Amino acid sequence: MAYTELNPKTKKFEFGGVVGTTILSLTLPIFTLIINQLITPNDKITYDPVYYLNPFQSYSLWLPYLVWFTSLAILDIIMPGHWVKGTTLRNGQVLNYKINGISNCLLLILVLALRWQLTDGQLPELQFLYDHYMELNVISFLFAFYLATWVYLRSFINESKRVLALGGNSGNVVYDWFIGRELNPRSICGLWDIKLYCELRPGMLLWFLINLSCVHHVYLETDQWNDSLCLITAMQSWYIFDGVLNEEGLLSMMDIVTDGFGFMLSFGDLTMVPFTYALQARWLSENPITLGYTKISMILALMCLGFTVFHLSNQQKSHFKQGKLNHMKFIPTERGTRLLCDGWWSVSQHINYLGDWFISLSWCLTTWFNTPLTYYYSAYFAILLIHRQIRDEEKCHKKYGKDWEEYQRRVPYKIIPYVY
Repeated sequence: MAYTELNPKTKKFEFGGVVGTTILSLTLPIFTLIINQLITPNDKITYDPVYYLNPFQSYSLWLPYLVWFTSLAILDIIMPGHWVKGTTLRNGQVLNYKINGISNCLLLILVLALRWQLTDGQLPELQFLYDHYMELNVISFLFAFYLATWVYLRSFINESKRVLALGGNSGNVVYDWFIGRELNPRSICGLWDIKLYCELRPGMLLWFLINLSCVHHVYLETDQWNDSLCLITAMQSWYIFDGVLNEEGLLSMMDIVTDGFGFMLSFGDLTMVPFTYALQARWLSENPITLGYTKISMILALMCLGFTVFHLSNQQKSHFKQGKLNHMKFIPTERGTRLLCDGWWSVSQHINYLGDWFISLSWCLTTWFNTPLTYYYSAYFAILLIHRQIRDEEKCHKKYGKDWEEYQRRVPYKIIPYVY
């Protein structure tokens, strides 16, 4: 296959093209700082950009962050796991992925338990994370900027051998840097998949530690366990570890299959996830409220409903793709693949998105109706899911043609049954 056929030029621009992606690149980092400052106005932060850009001044922040990112990357390579194959790329290549989320999570929990014993429950690492949360937010998006730039530049090395993202090969530096030029950037002799690693390791597990630092801070201050803070930490921990432990399911999702790895994903994975998904825990750490059994039961019921829909629908599609559910109804396509239109996937085209949104709403309810700020996540997530649905529909219509139109006839609702 000729290089131009393998990697055609991008002609359709998203997010408002070059202007839109430039604005997002500048405003999203500022937004994360503003909303966190509103959530916890007492947090102190140095606003001098030279301080963060000069590692000799801010080494006390850069060093722990780099140790965190690098250590997890090394463990991602050396920890035991099993290898699975990803989807077939446009050049016919099938990438191998090492799945070792279980061993990585067990090691993290073991280290935390050991540090708890050695420090008599003080855990200075969690105290440092809580006290320097805002400053580490800045470090994270600077690192995301550097990582996206490095990946963009290396995509031009041995360019003819690389598979580029169809949406990030426009030729415009800013746009391609933001969207992601290379589809599956890998390093260390191809053993380390940068995109999959960033999706499930440094940001997701840092989110868990941020929540834990909030619980730890309140306990040290009050010598009590707050029910609302413990609830949000428990629910989000369940979600985080379920995602990491079931990382194999991510290999067939849009982030891995379609999107390149640029600032959009690096910033989303390394900054947006840990430093905006933890807003409920951060707010509750300074404004503890008592929910009581009735409210906790309602919130848990919504979380369980969302998780059931999300988990079972994704599991059903995964099993179908593996050839385990051949009795279910499907539409054969001219490409030789099958479009599932039975079970959960006869209810709506993205029923898993609805379950995911229910989960997000349950998290926001842990602050009850005491502040609108913590509901940012549920509102943002709704916009994100609708945008993904639109992108997925365009991709599938182009990919399957009349077969996709038949699928839409059989499953007319996009996310919410009988509504949208």
